[in-house]
Order: sequence, then C-alpha cells, then structure tokens
Amino acid sequence: MTKNHQLLKRITVLILAVLLALPAAGCNPLSKIKGWGARALEKQQRKAVLIGLCMDTLQEERWQKDRDMFVARAQELGAQVLVTEAAGDDELQNKQADNLITQGVDVLVVVPHNGVTAASIVEKAHKAGIKVIAYDRLINDSDPDLYISFDGERVGFLQADYLLKKQPTGNYVWLAGAPTDFNAHLFRKGNERALKPYIERGDIKVVFDDWVEDWKPENARRLMENALTRNNDNVQAVVAPNDGTAGGIIQALKSRNLAGKVLVSGQDADLAACQRVVEGVQAMTVYKPIHALSRAAAEITVAVARGEDISSRINNAVNNKKIDVPSVLIPPIQVDIDNMMETVIKDGFHAFEDVYRNVPFDQRPPKP
Repeated sequence: MTKNHQLLKRITVLILAVLLALPAAGCNPLSKIKGWGARALEKQQRKAVLIGLCMDTLQEERWQKDRDMFVARAQELGAQVLVTEAAGDDELQNKQADNLITQGVDVLVVVPHNGVTAASIVEKAHKAGIKVIAYDRLINDSDPDLYISFDGERVGFLQADYLLKKQPTGNYVWLAGAPTDFNAHLFRKGNERALKPYIERGDIKVVFDDWVEDWKPENARRLMENALTRNNDNVQAVVAPNDGTAGGIIQALKSRNLAGKVLVSGQDADLAACQRVVEGVQAMTVYKPIHALSRAAAEITVAVARGEDISSRINNAVNNKKIDVPSVLIPPIQVDIDNMMETVIKDGFHAFEDVYRNVPFDQRPPKP
C-alpha cells in the first residue's frame, strides 16, 4: 500500500469517527437544522397577530365591557387589537374599516351599525385577503366568514315570555330595536313567537307597535309617551327591546306615575337596568354572559388569524339573506329580582353593592 493510500485511509477513518461522535454529543448537524425549522415554525405560530375591532358604538355600558374583555383575552393570547368606534355613523364605520384593512389586520371583527351597508366592509376585506367575523350583530347580504353572538331569537322569546307569565291579559306596547340592525329582527321574531298565541286568543291586545330608531332611549321615551297618550295610560306591559330603550320607556312611565305598575322587559343586564329591576321599576332583563361571548370571540379570532381549525366550536348557522353563515351562538338567561344574585352577581358581571345601591339596607338580600 502506498503512502498516499495510507494517508487517505487515515483521513477517512478520522472523518467517520467524528461523524459517529457528533450524535452522542448532541451535535448532529442534521438534527440542528431540524431544530431550527421547528423553532421557526413555533415562533411563527406564536407571533403577535393584528386584529381590527370595528365597533358601532361605545355609548352603552355593555359595549364597553365587550371591548375591554375582548382586548384583554386577545392580548393574553399574544395578539394586538386595534379598536375603532363609529358613534352610530354608517359612513364613519366604513371609513374606519377601510383604515384597518389598509393597516393590514389579519382578521377584521365587526359590530355593524347597519347590517346592510356593512356588506361593503366584508367585500373590501376579502379583496385584501382578510377574514371577517361579525360580532353580536349579523352582516346581511354578504359572506362573512363567521358570526359570533347570542341566540337572538331566544332573547326575544325570553323577553315576551316573561311578561306573558306575569301579565297574561291586557294591553301591550310592542317596541322593536333599530330596523337597520339584523338582531332587532331576530329579537322581534322571538317576541312574536311568544306573543302570537295570546294575540290570536284575544288574551292580550297590542295597542302600539313601532321600531326604535338607532336604539336611542330618547326615541323609545317619545314612542312610549305617544302610546300612553293614545291609550289614556291604559297599558299593562311593554316589550322593550333592550335595557337602554327600557330606560327611556320607564322615564315616560315615571312622568305619569306609572313606573313599577307597568311591566317592562329589557336585555343586556346593564347596571342601571339591574338597579331598576331590584328597585321594582323594570320587570326583567335578559342576561347575555358577555364574558363568555367576548372570550370565545377573542380565542376564535386569534385561532382564525393563525390558520387553526375552529370547526369544533361552530354550533349553528344563520342565514343573512345570501348564505348560511357559520355561527357560534351562546344561550341567554332570563333574569329578574328573584335570580339576580345567582346569575349577574354570582358571575361577577356586577357587584352586589352596585346593583343594590339604591335599595334600603333592611330590604336587601343577604350579601353573598
């Protein structure tokens, strides 16, 4: 064997020895490359996604809670949330949505003021490759990727059903929410399902029926004043579409010394409404556990932004006049003075001291 062959053999043996030693020392180059890939993928999955939360209004307490809880949960999951508020202005909301799209959000979450005109937001977002989630209010005549809300028809049924159990006869005033809000139509549909048999039997008579423009309490108060005038104050119950409008209605009743004598429904479990319930001037509210809604919405939105499968969380589909929108619907809860403690207060939605603030100490239930 020549000296060159011997040198080549020694070099080959040395190389093999080094390669065999590397795995034992945890230094296999291939393993290291694979590790880099896994870490890069993990980092990509963990990256902070950018979410646009395009809200109709923050005027009412419940929407402030929605925003705060959604943002807090999304941040816990490593997301950044850009929030806009349109103050009930369709044109402004569309401009704000355009701005969020321009900023390159990964997912756009919309609480539409107008469920019809907001269809253009969906179209623009999709052209930019951005998914759209309708939050609590459906967007009509479009193809949003998801709808997250409460069972709106069930909410409306619970409102009217409660009044009917307490007051199965007499004159009813029936007010619905903003006609531009898809949810208002769902609530009214639920109202009708409960009211119709009583109307057909003649047990109750709807003596006034109208829609409350923009959900404004002052508009509800004006309509209620008209209803009372037309019927010489002979009204036994009012189907109020939400707590804000219930407040306006109760103001009209107070001006005629009828507060607490006429049953008034509501929804959202606003603090002012819960106070009115325990004081006896509002009969009930529908509690929609916003913490459950906002938390689920934030989790699902982040998952969508990261391309994860959310099919296991979808439990319904709601038609928006164009498609059956995949939906996540959370059940609402009927609340009055009898179960206020075990629902709203037990959940920590409102504090005991806040709800019973205006109730004399000797008339309050035991503090939990």
